Amino acid sequence: MLPINLTKPELAFDAVRKSYKDLKPTDVALVSAALLQSGRSAIAIHDGQEFSWDKESFEPLTRSLLREVEQIQLALDAEKGKKTAKTVEEEPVTLSLHVKPSLAAAEALLKGRNDLKTLVSDILETGVEFQYSPTDIGWHWSLERVNWATLSSGDLNRRIRFRAVFEGNSEGIELGPGGKKRATKKK
Repeated sequence: MLPINLTKPELAFDAVRKSYKDLKPTDVALVSAALLQSGRSAIAIHDGQEFSWDKESFEPLTRSLLREVEQIQLALDAEKGKKTAKTVEEEPVTLSLHVKPSLAAAEALLKGRNDLKTLVSDILETGVEFQYSPTDIGWHWSLERVNWATLSSGDLNRRIRFRAVFEGNSEGIELGPGGKKRATKKK
């Protein structure tokens, strides 16, 4: 499985270069850029429908997810009645967003290079381990910024978070914040 770090493109370049030593450096750069694009423009899958990351698909996906968000809010409201009124700040609700790499986005980047399109298709079919932060995948980033309270007519009390789950042969690993920074020494 080829590791592709969506946050650090230079690591994706190194991974492709190590796995495909016979490729020219420019071809390695094109393949790694196409793989990065396939992960960043991943296709969202919800209720059996696929949504590519663009303006036209944004509203239908949010409407589809809104029903799920409202059901969760109803369940939380019923549960809240059982608990005491002294609730500290409530944790956000985390929903899984199923995604798969977008071969079309990768191929759009490789105009006229059918040999590289085939290679990228084979790599995605074999499997890719996408390492990402919450701002790297287009759908993940977009849905985190939706004002769900406004869409639900103000009924929503909790913050909604999404966790991208890759389907098929690909995997996703969400990168957390880095470790502690070293303190600089005073002279």
